[in-house]
Amino acid sequence: MHIGLFFGSFNPVHIGHMALANYMLSFTDMDQVWLVVSPHNPLKQKKDLLHQNDRLHLVELAIDGHPKIRSSNIEFGLPQPSYTVNTLAYLKEKFPQHTFSIIMGQDNLQTLHKWKNAETLLNNHCIYVYPRPGSGKGQYDQHPHVHLTEAPLIEISATFIRTAIKEKKDVSFFMSPKVWQYIDEMNFYRK
Repeated sequence: MHIGLFFGSFNPVHIGHMALANYMLSFTDMDQVWLVVSPHNPLKQKKDLLHQNDRLHLVELAIDGHPKIRSSNIEFGLPQPSYTVNTLAYLKEKFPQHTFSIIMGQDNLQTLHKWKNAETLLNNHCIYVYPRPGSGKGQYDQHPHVHLTEAPLIEISATFIRTAIKEKKDVSFFMSPKVWQYIDEMNFYRK
């Protein structure tokens, strides 16, 4: 089975994430997409991060039983901070019957040289790249394992959503109804 791994903080998960997962299932040869909740991205600040179990729960609410999209907490039990190359090595060992590819935004591809063992990632896994606002060409665009997709450009960010919630704006349509309801009930991102 070909599984696309969509890594992210999902802080919170929003309709952009879900639209991209759906795009990868519909327009590539992926059989499943796993939304891998990262406890702590080494390139991001941890202070604004909702607890990993809360973010995982929000992802599960967003998936809402979709048969080909799964949530994954695989990185919760791995050493922190989370490095994609380590997670992939673990997954290949645990699920040798599957082929794993990475789903990432064009902005991440442009900074891939900063990732731990970037060349190992590139040489051993396919990377499916979706466009991001303001991202241009990068040094890895022509790599044989990089697949630039024509996914719709989605200009929604979790940072925008968190800021809007803090400012008491209604952003309920930027997330699935169940995700918004839970965020609202739990008073997440209000402070």
